[in-house]
Amino acid sequence: MDLTTRVSLVQNLLTTKEIPASVGARLLDINRTSIYYKGAPISDEELACKEIIDHLHTDNPTWGARQMSAQLKTRGYQVGRRKARRYMNEMDIYPIYPKMNLSKRMQQAKVCPYLLRNAVIDKPNQAWSIDITYIPIKRGFLYLTAVIDWYSRCIVGWEVDDTLDTRMVISALKKAFKVAKPQILNSDQGCQFTSQQYIDFVKENGIRQSMDGKSRWADNIMIERWFRSFKYEEAYLTQYNNIREARAAIRQYIHTYNFERRHSALDYQTPAECYYPAMLMPYVA
Repeated sequence: MDLTTRVSLVQNLLTTKEIPASVGARLLDINRTSIYYKGAPISDEELACKEIIDHLHTDNPTWGARQMSAQLKTRGYQVGRRKARRYMNEMDIYPIYPKMNLSKRMQQAKVCPYLLRNAVIDKPNQAWSIDITYIPIKRGFLYLTAVIDWYSRCIVGWEVDDTLDTRMVISALKKAFKVAKPQILNSDQGCQFTSQQYIDFVKENGIRQSMDGKSRWADNIMIERWFRSFKYEEAYLTQYNNIREARAAIRQYIHTYNFERRHSALDYQTPAECYYPAMLMPYVA
Protein backbone atom coordinates (compact mmCIF):
# COMPACT_ATOMS: atom_id res chain seq x y z
CA MET A 1 0.00 0.00 0.00
CA ASP A 2 1.48 3.36 -1.04
CA LEU A 3 2.08 6.20 1.44
CA THR A 4 -0.73 8.44 0.12
CA THR A 5 -3.31 5.67 0.58
CA ARG A 6 -2.10 4.93 4.12
CA VAL A 7 -2.27 8.62 5.07
CA SER A 8 -5.79 8.90 3.58
CA LEU A 9 -7.00 5.92 5.60
CA VAL A 10 -5.76 7.45 8.84
CA GLN A 11 -7.18 10.88 7.91
CA ASN A 12 -10.59 9.23 7.58
CA LEU A 13 -10.32 8.15 11.21
CA LEU A 14 -10.40 11.82 12.23
CA THR A 15 -14.01 11.83 10.99
CA THR A 16 -15.21 8.28 11.66
CA LYS A 17 -13.44 7.98 15.04
CA GLU A 18 -13.62 4.17 14.75
CA ILE A 19 -10.24 4.02 16.45
CA PRO A 20 -7.90 6.80 17.60
CA ALA A 21 -5.96 8.35 14.69
CA SER A 22 -2.74 7.85 16.67
CA VAL A 23 -3.39 4.10 16.77
CA GLY A 24 -4.14 4.01 13.03
CA ALA A 25 -0.94 5.93 12.29
CA ARG A 26 1.09 3.46 14.35
CA LEU A 27 -0.54 0.41 12.73
CA LEU A 28 0.11 1.74 9.21
CA ASP A 29 3.63 2.91 10.08
CA ILE A 30 3.28 6.61 9.26
CA ASN A 31 4.21 9.77 11.13
CA ARG A 32 1.11 11.03 12.96
CA THR A 33 1.83 14.66 11.99
CA SER A 34 1.50 13.74 8.30
CA ILE A 35 -2.27 13.24 8.65
CA TYR A 36 -2.68 16.95 9.52
CA TYR A 37 -0.37 18.22 6.77
CA LYS A 38 -1.99 19.77 3.71
CA GLY A 39 0.70 20.24 1.06
CA ALA A 40 0.49 22.89 -1.63
CA PRO A 41 -0.78 21.45 -4.93
CA ILE A 42 1.80 21.00 -7.68
CA SER A 43 1.31 23.55 -10.45
CA ASP A 44 0.58 22.52 -14.04
CA GLU A 45 3.77 24.30 -15.08
CA GLU A 46 5.92 22.26 -12.69
CA LEU A 47 4.34 19.01 -13.88
CA ALA A 48 4.94 20.03 -17.50
CA CYS A 49 8.58 20.91 -16.77
CA LYS A 50 9.17 17.61 -15.01
CA GLU A 51 7.64 15.67 -17.89
CA ILE A 52 9.97 17.46 -20.32
CA ILE A 53 12.98 16.76 -18.07
CA ASP A 54 12.02 13.08 -17.91
CA HIS A 55 11.90 12.83 -21.73
CA LEU A 56 15.18 14.72 -22.13
CA HIS A 57 16.98 12.62 -19.52
CA THR A 58 15.79 9.38 -21.10
CA ASP A 59 17.32 10.42 -24.43
CA ASN A 60 20.29 12.38 -23.05
CA PRO A 61 21.36 10.96 -19.66
CA THR A 62 24.51 13.16 -19.51
CA TRP A 63 22.59 16.46 -19.47
CA GLY A 64 22.76 18.32 -16.15
CA ALA A 65 20.75 21.15 -14.60
CA ARG A 66 22.27 23.91 -16.77
CA GLN A 67 21.32 22.12 -19.99
CA MET A 68 17.88 21.24 -18.65
CA SER A 69 17.33 24.90 -17.74
CA ALA A 70 18.35 25.98 -21.24
CA GLN A 71 16.07 23.38 -22.84
CA LEU A 72 13.11 24.45 -20.71
CA LYS A 73 13.69 28.12 -21.56
CA THR A 74 13.63 27.36 -25.30
CA ARG A 75 10.21 25.79 -24.66
CA GLY A 76 8.89 28.92 -22.93
CA TYR A 77 9.45 27.95 -19.27
CA GLN A 78 11.54 30.41 -17.26
CA VAL A 79 13.28 27.83 -15.10
CA GLY A 80 16.76 28.66 -13.83
CA ARG A 81 19.58 26.25 -13.09
CA ARG A 82 18.77 25.94 -9.38
CA LYS A 83 15.10 25.19 -9.95
CA ALA A 84 15.99 22.69 -12.68
CA ARG A 85 18.33 20.95 -10.25
CA ARG A 86 15.60 20.88 -7.59
CA TYR A 87 13.17 19.31 -10.06
CA MET A 88 15.77 16.70 -11.03
CA ASN A 89 16.51 15.87 -7.39
CA GLU A 90 12.80 15.43 -6.65
CA MET A 91 12.57 13.10 -9.65
CA ASP A 92 15.65 11.13 -8.55
CA ILE A 93 17.35 12.09 -11.83
CA TYR A 94 21.08 12.78 -11.97
CA PRO A 95 23.37 13.39 -14.97
CA ILE A 96 25.55 10.46 -15.94
CA TYR A 97 29.20 11.35 -16.52
CA PRO A 98 32.53 10.77 -14.81
CA LYS A 99 33.51 13.69 -12.59
CA MET A 100 36.08 14.49 -9.92
CA ASN A 101 35.15 13.72 -6.35
CA LEU A 102 35.33 17.26 -4.94
CA SER A 103 33.32 16.64 -1.79
CA LYS A 104 32.60 13.95 0.75
CA ARG A 105 29.30 12.13 0.78
CA MET A 106 26.60 13.90 2.78
CA GLN A 107 26.09 10.71 4.73
CA GLN A 108 28.96 8.30 5.23
CA ALA A 109 27.07 5.75 3.20
CA LYS A 110 28.54 2.33 2.63
CA VAL A 111 29.31 1.75 -1.05
CA CYS A 112 29.80 -1.81 -2.24
CA PRO A 113 32.14 -2.77 -5.10
CA TYR A 114 30.85 -3.53 -8.58
CA LEU A 115 30.87 -7.34 -8.87
CA LEU A 116 29.71 -7.83 -12.46
CA ARG A 117 32.67 -6.53 -14.47
CA ASN A 118 33.62 -9.24 -17.01
CA ALA A 119 31.21 -11.64 -15.32
CA VAL A 120 29.93 -14.57 -17.42
CA ILE A 121 26.18 -14.85 -16.89
CA ASP A 122 24.96 -18.22 -18.17
CA LYS A 123 21.94 -19.07 -16.02
CA PRO A 124 19.03 -17.38 -14.22
CA ASN A 125 19.47 -15.77 -10.81
CA GLN A 126 23.22 -15.31 -11.08
CA ALA A 127 22.71 -11.55 -11.19
CA TRP A 128 19.78 -9.19 -10.86
CA SER A 129 19.65 -5.41 -11.25
CA ILE A 130 17.32 -3.08 -9.37
CA ASP A 131 16.60 0.59 -10.00
CA ILE A 132 13.96 3.33 -9.70
CA THR A 133 12.46 5.56 -12.39
CA TYR A 134 10.08 8.54 -12.48
CA ILE A 135 6.58 8.23 -14.01
CA PRO A 136 4.36 11.28 -14.70
CA ILE A 137 0.62 11.00 -14.04
CA LYS A 138 -2.23 13.46 -14.60
CA ARG A 139 -1.85 15.44 -11.37
CA GLY A 140 1.54 14.45 -10.05
CA PHE A 141 4.11 11.73 -10.43
CA LEU A 142 5.02 8.25 -9.20
CA TYR A 143 8.13 6.13 -8.87
CA LEU A 144 8.57 2.63 -10.28
CA THR A 145 11.06 0.17 -8.81
CA ALA A 146 11.88 -2.77 -11.09
CA VAL A 147 14.12 -5.83 -10.73
CA ILE A 148 15.51 -7.61 -13.81
CA ASP A 149 17.32 -10.93 -14.21
CA TRP A 150 20.47 -10.47 -16.30
CA TYR A 151 20.40 -13.88 -18.00
CA SER A 152 16.79 -13.90 -19.21
CA ARG A 153 15.96 -10.15 -19.08
CA CYS A 154 12.83 -11.19 -17.17
CA ILE A 155 11.28 -8.63 -14.79
CA VAL A 156 11.17 -10.66 -11.59
CA GLY A 157 9.79 -8.00 -9.23
CA TRP A 158 8.39 -4.46 -9.23
CA GLU A 159 6.55 -1.89 -7.10
CA VAL A 160 4.98 1.55 -7.60
CA ASP A 161 4.72 4.29 -4.98
CA ASP A 162 4.37 8.05 -4.77
CA THR A 163 7.38 8.53 -2.49
CA LEU A 164 11.08 7.75 -2.85
CA ASP A 165 11.12 5.36 0.06
CA THR A 166 13.32 2.36 0.85
CA ARG A 167 10.09 0.56 1.73
CA MET A 168 9.13 0.52 -1.98
CA VAL A 169 12.46 -1.05 -2.96
CA ILE A 170 12.21 -3.77 -0.31
CA SER A 171 8.59 -4.47 -1.30
CA ALA A 172 9.69 -5.10 -4.91
CA LEU A 173 12.40 -7.48 -3.70
CA LYS A 174 10.03 -9.37 -1.38
CA LYS A 175 7.78 -10.06 -4.36
CA ALA A 176 10.74 -11.31 -6.39
CA PHE A 177 12.06 -13.47 -3.54
CA LYS A 178 8.81 -15.45 -3.51
CA VAL A 179 10.08 -17.12 -6.69
CA ALA A 180 13.87 -17.07 -6.32
CA LYS A 181 16.87 -15.16 -5.01
CA PRO A 182 19.95 -14.03 -6.94
CA GLN A 183 23.58 -14.62 -6.10
CA ILE A 184 24.37 -10.95 -6.82
CA LEU A 185 22.04 -7.93 -6.65
CA ASN A 186 23.30 -4.79 -8.41
CA SER A 187 22.08 -1.21 -8.00
CA ASP A 188 23.31 2.35 -8.31
CA GLN A 189 24.54 4.37 -5.32
CA GLY A 190 21.17 6.00 -4.59
CA CYS A 191 20.26 6.64 -0.96
CA GLN A 192 17.64 3.86 -1.00
CA PHE A 193 20.35 1.31 -1.86
CA THR A 194 22.96 2.63 0.57
CA SER A 195 20.49 2.78 3.48
CA GLN A 196 21.16 0.46 6.39
CA GLN A 197 17.65 -0.97 6.08
CA TYR A 198 18.30 -2.09 2.50
CA ILE A 199 21.83 -3.37 3.22
CA ASP A 200 20.59 -5.43 6.17
CA PHE A 201 17.68 -6.85 4.14
CA VAL A 202 19.95 -7.98 1.30
CA LYS A 203 22.47 -9.47 3.73
CA GLU A 204 19.77 -11.32 5.70
CA ASN A 205 18.72 -13.03 2.47
CA GLY A 206 22.23 -14.29 1.77
CA ILE A 207 22.78 -12.14 -1.32
CA ARG A 208 25.98 -10.38 -2.38
CA GLN A 209 25.36 -6.66 -2.89
CA SER A 210 26.95 -4.91 -5.87
CA MET A 211 26.88 -1.21 -6.85
CA ASP A 212 27.62 0.73 -10.00
CA GLY A 213 30.67 2.94 -10.09
CA LYS A 214 29.84 6.61 -9.46
CA SER A 215 27.90 7.96 -12.48
CA ARG A 216 28.54 4.68 -14.34
CA TRP A 217 25.19 4.32 -16.14
CA ALA A 218 26.48 1.40 -18.23
CA ASP A 219 27.15 -0.73 -15.12
CA ASN A 220 23.39 -1.16 -14.68
CA ILE A 221 22.65 -1.29 -18.40
CA MET A 222 20.06 -4.10 -18.26
CA ILE A 223 17.53 -2.22 -16.16
CA GLU A 224 18.29 1.13 -17.81
CA ARG A 225 17.46 -0.33 -21.23
CA TRP A 226 14.25 -1.81 -19.89
CA PHE A 227 13.18 1.52 -18.37
CA ARG A 228 13.76 3.22 -21.71
CA SER A 229 11.60 0.63 -23.51
CA PHE A 230 8.90 0.89 -20.86
CA LYS A 231 8.72 4.68 -21.12
CA TYR A 232 8.52 4.83 -24.92
CA GLU A 233 6.18 1.88 -25.27
CA GLU A 234 3.90 2.56 -22.29
CA ALA A 235 4.42 5.50 -19.93
CA TYR A 236 4.81 8.23 -22.58
CA LEU A 237 1.81 6.94 -24.53
CA THR A 238 -0.60 6.88 -21.59
CA GLN A 239 -1.70 9.53 -19.11
CA TYR A 240 -2.53 7.74 -15.87
CA ASN A 241 -5.16 9.44 -13.73
CA ASN A 242 -3.97 7.92 -10.45
CA ILE A 243 -1.72 5.29 -8.91
CA ARG A 244 -4.35 2.57 -9.31
CA GLU A 245 -4.51 3.08 -13.09
CA ALA A 246 -0.73 3.25 -13.31
CA ARG A 247 -0.28 0.03 -11.33
CA ALA A 248 -2.78 -1.86 -13.51
CA ALA A 249 -1.18 -0.63 -16.76
CA ILE A 250 2.36 -1.42 -15.55
CA ARG A 251 1.27 -4.90 -14.47
CA GLN A 252 -0.15 -5.55 -17.95
CA TYR A 253 2.94 -4.16 -19.69
CA ILE A 254 5.28 -6.33 -17.61
CA HIS A 255 3.14 -9.43 -18.24
CA THR A 256 3.23 -8.79 -22.01
CA TYR A 257 6.97 -8.07 -21.88
CA ASN A 258 7.77 -11.23 -19.88
CA PHE A 259 5.42 -13.72 -21.55
CA GLU A 260 4.73 -12.46 -25.09
CA ARG A 261 7.49 -10.18 -26.35
CA ARG A 262 10.30 -12.05 -28.15
CA HIS A 263 13.90 -10.84 -28.02
CA SER A 264 16.53 -11.26 -30.70
CA ALA A 265 19.20 -11.46 -27.96
CA LEU A 266 17.32 -14.48 -26.54
CA ASP A 267 17.09 -16.24 -29.92
CA TYR A 268 13.53 -14.88 -30.22
CA GLN A 269 12.31 -16.49 -27.04
CA THR A 270 10.36 -14.57 -24.42
CA PRO A 271 12.08 -13.66 -21.13
CA ALA A 272 9.75 -16.03 -19.28
CA GLU A 273 10.68 -18.92 -21.60
CA CYS A 274 14.34 -18.35 -20.75
CA TYR A 275 13.85 -17.73 -17.05
CA TYR A 276 11.39 -20.27 -15.65
CA PRO A 277 12.32 -23.50 -17.53
CA ALA A 278 16.04 -22.86 -16.98
CA MET A 279 15.40 -22.60 -13.23
CA LEU A 280 13.97 -26.14 -13.29
CA MET A 281 16.88 -27.74 -15.18
CA PRO A 282 18.89 -28.71 -12.03
CA TYR A 283 15.88 -30.72 -10.83
CA VAL A 284 15.36 -32.62 -14.11
CA ALA A 285 16.81 -36.12 -13.98
